[in-house]
Amino acid sequence: MIILDGKKTSNEIKEEIKITVNSMKASGERPPHLAAILVGNDGASLTYVGSKVRSCEYVGFDSTLIRLESNISEEELLRHISDLNQDDNLDGYIVQLPLPNHINEEKILLAIDPKKDVDGFHPANFGKMALELNAFIPATPFGILQLLERYKIPTSGKHCVVVGRSHIVGRPISILMSQKGPAGNATVTVAHSRTENLDLLTRSADIVIMALGIPEYLTADKVKEGVVIIDVGITRVPDKKHPKGYVIKGDVAFEEVSKKAKFITPVPGGVGPMTIAMLLQNTLLARQWN
Repeated sequence: MIILDGKKTSNEIKEEIKITVNSMKASGERPPHLAAILVGNDGASLTYVGSKVRSCEYVGFDSTLIRLESNISEEELLRHISDLNQDDNLDGYIVQLPLPNHINEEKILLAIDPKKDVDGFHPANFGKMALELNAFIPATPFGILQLLERYKIPTSGKHCVVVGRSHIVGRPISILMSQKGPAGNATVTVAHSRTENLDLLTRSADIVIMALGIPEYLTADKVKEGVVIIDVGITRVPDKKHPKGYVIKGDVAFEEVSKKAKFITPVPGGVGPMTIAMLLQNTLLARQWN
């Protein structure tokens, strides 16, 4: 069994980006600039955005954090987005989700200039990705591809079962795994919480990508020997014995499934760190493409 170390791989990608940025600066070019809009004080969002800002500093990017009150109107948020769209010194930006209930997330995401949509959520980028054109790939699926490619995991002709159909992970990774490329050419089955006989599908899979959101759903009896496991799930499970009062669990029962897997991502430390690294990669691409 080989652990797919997302922390190590993400650090390698950051070092590669850092070298490119240093070269840009040495030739007199301005560094890439990433901005983030954070509405409200959600704890997980604060932690995630803080990590993004620190990562920007590390690789040499300029970064801007725009913090807004949770009671901001939709119209005012759209004005901030319009300003960022028109800022020629800004290469990419993200609007941290979730947004407060009174704001229409779809309306906000559609307002983002696709050329600056480094989260890869805009329909223009999703469509280009599906057509295998240059596009910003959502960071988590992009990170999964990088793990598969850098660990030289065979995917061509393999049966890949993606459990989950979100627009952020499940849907895009199912498309990407079927496309031509170093981590592609797989035969892909998309499953979800309402799939009948889901266990039969996962037991037949060479690669299982879990993005279901149910802690430790995938147990050892649901996979075959030598399977490749990518666990995207991340859930806080209450635990009174833990100092924080909770533990982080993935969608995979790691201890038992790892005994049958050939490759497996841990939670935490697997797909999670790759997400921020690929957001940086998308920002660098935005700087180079535009």
